[in-house]
Amino acid sequence: MKALVSQAVGGPETLVIHERPVPQPGPGEVRIRVAACGINYPDALIIEDRYQFRPERPFSPGAEVSGVIDAVGEGVSGFAVGDRVLGGAVYGGLAEQLVIAAWRCFRIPDEMPFDQAAAFLMTYGTSHYALKDRARLQPGEKLLILGAAGGVGLAAVELGKHMGAKVIAGVSSEAKADVVRRHGADEAIVYPAGPLEKTQARAFTDAAKVAAGGDVDVVYDGVGGSYSEPALRTLGWDGRFLVVGFPAGIASIPLNLPLLKSCYITGVFWGASIERDPDGFRDNVRELFGWYRDGSLKPLVSDRFPLARGGEAIALLSSRKAVGKIVVEME
Repeated sequence: MKALVSQAVGGPETLVIHERPVPQPGPGEVRIRVAACGINYPDALIIEDRYQFRPERPFSPGAEVSGVIDAVGEGVSGFAVGDRVLGGAVYGGLAEQLVIAAWRCFRIPDEMPFDQAAAFLMTYGTSHYALKDRARLQPGEKLLILGAAGGVGLAAVELGKHMGAKVIAGVSSEAKADVVRRHGADEAIVYPAGPLEKTQARAFTDAAKVAAGGDVDVVYDGVGGSYSEPALRTLGWDGRFLVVGFPAGIASIPLNLPLLKSCYITGVFWGASIERDPDGFRDNVRELFGWYRDGSLKPLVSDRFPLARGGEAIALLSSRKAVGKIVVEME
């Protein structure tokens, strides 16, 4: 089979196409003939050895795929050859075939195309876990989302609206503002694309509070860097600040702020949570599929690349210019 592999530490340009042995499923595993692989920020981190997990090289990045099961390992029940599925692992998805634990797979709705299926699990899974399990978002609360036009951010916009919140979406351009409004954001705030200076940070805080009509209840921070502190300053008493990602860098937060606001700073590590609570993970995905079927969730696939150009897909995501989800499709 063909696979896009990382042979040495480096950026997307270091990835190369190789012929690899077809993997065989072991007990409790299935093999997926991959149709599409969703690209996520951890794919950029893992090839540079900056992710929490460092696989032995050579390996293929790619943490979520969709496709058709073409082999089933011993002891697997509930799946058969020919099933249309999506599944998630830490790596391995940028290849024509992937072996994965069966419990990490889900049959996809008949009406869900493979590109949307490959854009579904990590974005909606992360944001659903963040808003439902970590923030315990309630109807009528005010939700501020940073990086709202990206994959997880746009999922958070749709989920926040579905859960009854007032959604204020922070984005870096007017074009992205149009996208988040189309996906349900009540208000959109455009902030500078570079690191925020003090006056810009203060203006962002003020604009968010005006858009919210007062203090914010929940901040969903998928950006980090200089954006985190001004976002935290929007929170009211007992607010919740969700730490989701750091494409703009890891923030330094003055700890007097959470003291004065009596607010919570809460980590969102969805990948680890599904290992610790697989039953809760599966319940959440079933709920998400139900919302997809009723039209509440509309995955946006903005860019598609062939396997040989998978490195370009990761580079586009790393540039922070992507809107929605980027997908690599197999021939």
